[in-house]
Amino acid sequence: MGSPEFIVKMREKIGHDPLWLPGVCGVVFDAEGRVLLGERSDTGGWALITGILEPGEEPGPGLVREIFEETAVVATIEHLMGITVVGPVTFPNGDVCDFLSIEFICRHISGTARFNDDESVAVGWFSVDGLPPLRPGHLACIQRAVAFSGEAHFQR
Repeated sequence: MGSPEFIVKMREKIGHDPLWLPGVCGVVFDAEGRVLLGERSDTGGWALITGILEPGEEPGPGLVREIFEETAVVATIEHLMGITVVGPVTFPNGDVCDFLSIEFICRHISGTARFNDDESVAVGWFSVDGLPPLRPGHLACIQRAVAFSGEAHFQR
């Protein structure tokens, strides 16, 4: 799918300069307690399901949309887990972004996990004890979800 159209239009004006974007991230658990991950087509690494919100889009529905678009999994949000800042991230094309990442704990409702768009080359469920290599921020997000006590995580 690539970048949303509103970002493409901004990039025409600002080039690769840093861009501040609202993002969502979901730790999606299935009934066995496994975590849904996608192997990203742009970096080749495994990652949580994330996305950029469209202008005016609410974070919860935006994340549910992203999960379905990327994995064909229908999920429901159980908890707002926290808010973090991710970045700066430099993409393979040279674009630089910082993300305000709104993190949620989600539950699988239906659908068989498969890569459903061009953002991933593979999708799968992984036990928390058998995760593939992940970026430190994604691993920390999963650890926060597993240990979630009901208190939102954010920098104090």
